[in-house]
Amino acid sequence: MRRPVQRSVQLRLDVHDRVDHLPGQHYVVRLTAEDGYTAQRSYSVASAPADPLVELFVERLDDGEVSIHLADVVEPGDELELRGPIGGWFVWDGESPALLVAGGSGVVPFVSMLRHARATGREDLLRIAVSARTLAGLPYADELVAAGALIALTREAYGIRPAGRLHAEELLPLWEPDQTVYVCGSAPFAEAATQLLLASGRPASSIRVERFGPSA
Repeated sequence: MRRPVQRSVQLRLDVHDRVDHLPGQHYVVRLTAEDGYTAQRSYSVASAPADPLVELFVERLDDGEVSIHLADVVEPGDELELRGPIGGWFVWDGESPALLVAGGSGVVPFVSMLRHARATGREDLLRIAVSARTLAGLPYADELVAAGALIALTREAYGIRPAGRLHAEELLPLWEPDQTVYVCGSAPFAEAATQLLLASGRPASSIRVERFGPSA
């Protein structure tokens, strides 16, 4: 386990009798207390299907029963109850062009897609746009920068780009025919990004959205 970003933890799990996941799928982590009380939370997989371990990125939330336990209590060697991989709609087939638009920790399923593309030599199929507050707070920032992702930071400048939200003009150069567009982030980000894409002419039928958070 690693703590690459403040208030987060990166878990590398050895899943017995594992079924290989598809890029974009997730696992449900379930915790059970001694009195029988249970709590569970879904976490996207960051690892590529060929990775022998399952990698989950957990952002610690102050009111998150599961995330607090995973970030503050779990230690190497502990056993966790998992269910998955889950999901068949928000997945990338590894063979068709895709535009990936993420907000903050919404990059996690896209890292799985990127790693799979890198392992199969098909990085040319992916275009990536990411919005975050700061570069230090962006999960997997090094991999995304190396992949040439468009990075929009709202609290600080990035290169020659001033601080500010992602806008439609920045997405236009990333467009390719027959792309499927994947959007992942908080409910407010997902809604704003979807409207941005629709306004730039993307057909609604080409957009797949994954939201997280209390209002998702």
